[in-house]
This record gives sequence, C-alpha cells and structure tokens, in this order.
Amino acid sequence: MRARFSTSRKAVVLAAAASLGVGLLAGCSKDSGEKSGSPDGGSGGGKTTITLGLFGTMGFKEAGLYAEYEKLHSDIKIQENVVERNENYYPALVNHLTTNSGLMDVQAIEVGNIAEVVATQAGKFEDLSKASGVDKSNWLSWKWQQAATQDGQVIGLGTDIGPMAICYRKDLFEQAGLPTDRDEVGKLWAGDWNKFLQVGEDYKKKAPSGTFFMDSPGGLINAILASEGEKFYDSSGQVIYKTNPAVKAAFDLTSKAAEKGLVQPQTQFQPAWDQTIANNKFATVSCPPWMLGTIKGKSQPDAAGKWDVAVPPKGGNWGGSFLGVPKSGKHVKEATEFITWLTAPEQQAKLFAVQGSFPSAPAAYSSSEVTGGKNEMTGDAPIGKIFAEAAKSIPDQVIGPKDQIIQQGLTDNGVILVTKGKSAADAWKTATKTIDNNLEK
Repeated sequence: MRARFSTSRKAVVLAAAASLGVGLLAGCSKDSGEKSGSPDGGSGGGKTTITLGLFGTMGFKEAGLYAEYEKLHSDIKIQENVVERNENYYPALVNHLTTNSGLMDVQAIEVGNIAEVVATQAGKFEDLSKASGVDKSNWLSWKWQQAATQDGQVIGLGTDIGPMAICYRKDLFEQAGLPTDRDEVGKLWAGDWNKFLQVGEDYKKKAPSGTFFMDSPGGLINAILASEGEKFYDSSGQVIYKTNPAVKAAFDLTSKAAEKGLVQPQTQFQPAWDQTIANNKFATVSCPPWMLGTIKGKSQPDAAGKWDVAVPPKGGNWGGSFLGVPKSGKHVKEATEFITWLTAPEQQAKLFAVQGSFPSAPAAYSSSEVTGGKNEMTGDAPIGKIFAEAAKSIPDQVIGPKDQIIQQGLTDNGVILVTKGKSAADAWKTATKTIDNNLEK
C-alpha cells in the first residue's frame, strides 16, 4: 500500500479540527511529563516520563513492552493516553499539530491518515530516517515509504500491518452443510469476491436460525477495496473514488449482498455489532490479524476454538499504524530511542504473540512468536504462517490524504443504508454527497 502520489500537490489541512468537541482528546491536552519527584504526576522518583498519544488498543502495554523497557531503563517511565476511536483521535491530533501545542512525546498515526500528515505536517515531526538505530531494511518497503516525504524525511516508524483473511465459524459452516477445513473453504471463493457471495447464498439455504453469512456491509466493502491497487486516489493525487470502476463495483457487490440478506444490518465496532459477536450471529468476518483480538474480546468463553482462518478471495491490507515524535515534545531524544526499540522486529514479534498485531518488519516473520503464533479463538490454526503468507499478496496501493473520510462515507453513509431498505442507487447518491461535503470542509 505505497503512497505514490505527490504530497506537495495535496497539502490540505483538516478544517474539521476546528469543530472538535470539548474533551474528545483530553489526554492529548496534557503536558508531557517532566523530571520531578511527584509519584502520580507522570514522573515519580525523578524519572523521565515519555508520553504516548494512541487510539484504540494498540497493545504495547498489554504485551508488557512498557514494563520491559522500563526495566531496561530505570530512569524512564512510560505513560499512554488513549482515545478509543481514531475518528475522534485524529482531528484532535491535527488541531494540536496545527497549533504546535498539547502534543505527546510520541503520537500514533493510522495508515488512513498518514498521507495527509506527510503532506501537511511533516515539518512538525522528527526525521526518523536519521535516528540512531533505525534501519530502513527492517520494514516492508511500502510501509516505510508510506511515512516518507518526497525528499526522504520519515515522520513515523511502522508498527503493524493488516494482511487480509476471512475468519469463519466452523460450527456454523458445518450446520449449513459447508466444508470446514480452511484449505477447502478458501477454494470455495478463490480469486473472486462474487464467489464469496455465492458461498453466502449456499450458507443461507441451511443457515442456523437467526444467523447471517457475514457480520456487516462495511466489513465486506472494506475487504474488497483493500484488495485493489487504486481505490480513492490515483497516482497523481487526484480524487477518483466516484469514477474508479473498482470502487463502484465494490459498492454494488456489497449492496447486492445486503439486498440478499447475506450481511447483518450492523455498523462495525458499535455496541450492537459487538453484541452479535457475543451471540454468535454471523459466520464470517473480514479478518486482518487485529480482528482476532476484537473477536476474542467480544466473544463468550464457549466460542473459543470455534473459529478458523481462510485465505480471502483476493489479498489486501486493512489497517496498520505508525509512531512519530513531534519536534515540540519535551523528551524528543528519549522518545525517539523508545520507539526505535518499540518498533524493532523483536518487539513487533512479541506484540503479535500477545495482541495479534501483525508485524511490518519482515525479520519478525521467521521468529518463533510468529511462526508458532496461535489464537484462543482459532485453536490450533497456524495464524502466524497464514498471515505471513497473506502479507506477500498485499497490493502496492495508492493512499490519499482523505482515505478515511471516503471509506467511512461509503460504509456508514452508504452500504449500510441498503440493509435498511434503501436502493443501491439511492445509497450511492447519499454516500457520495456526504463524502463530497466532507472533502470540501
């Protein structure tokens, strides 16, 4: 997913930051920790506190990496400030970057936003390509390039990537008369998302009562688009989402799935969607590695081992983040040294072993943490090997500055409407109108 467009021609700052609600990112308004004796002020015992602004559950703390670093560096304390959803985190980050105030020592950047930050805010970040211990060859080449300016400055070090798979419930497939072996399942839809819908129709014929083939229309369209080389922007940086046949085809195919009742009428990552995981209401979900953590966190205990992982119709990437060091941070040197360690192949492998975030460092793929990787929900499935193989088929994809806005418009203001009775044509009109309005802001 390399960002190939000219960043200098697309320098646009999110005006939406100006309308940020009070308290959306309260944590990012705090000053970075100073050396002091306060036990609860972020730097107890005279230690230097490195603060991180993050979104979602990035898993560094859960994987024990903060504690490990603090043990290695007795003068350092790590403190994270987390906002649950990136659509709340990112506008606040842009606001802090624009005013050059209130920034953490380390700030996370989601892949859907990296192109815009590179284009408009690169001067606010340290050039990590020159940092001691940073080796470009540690990262997938396209991952490194996503955070690079035209003159070679690198504003963020890659954490994870999201090679696509399809996670499916073996018990529900069996009840519907479908094969359950992951290789046989993958063959059912190999090479064609239309075949995936055909499997959905076969599932529906004998589907267990109250279940759907797939979790959501948003999950389906995101997976289809993740397998395309160009989606919302072309290589020159022009917005093409309305004229790109691949985008309209993905929208129409997802709408067809909605019309046929193959997808739940749910928006992903909302409480109602969470509950359908707990209640075993769907048989498949578009599944980058991090989705396994979501499934695990929302499932009932009896769901353990009932899931498996198959290759998708076409390879793609969904998700992935970066860690950058703002120049205005209070502990630039210490923060740079910390994220250099945190994103090294060894730590990326440890993160996968605990959290399921798949490394952007190829050297980690041969580590025992990855090759022997298992997940409670998928039992003995060799998920490390499966996702490592999936990573090889990720297309070189153009990433634009407003990818997130466009994608969210297509899902939350588009295909979801078809599940509620709106025609595909009307849903497309609503989605494009919403997106264009947001792009003009």
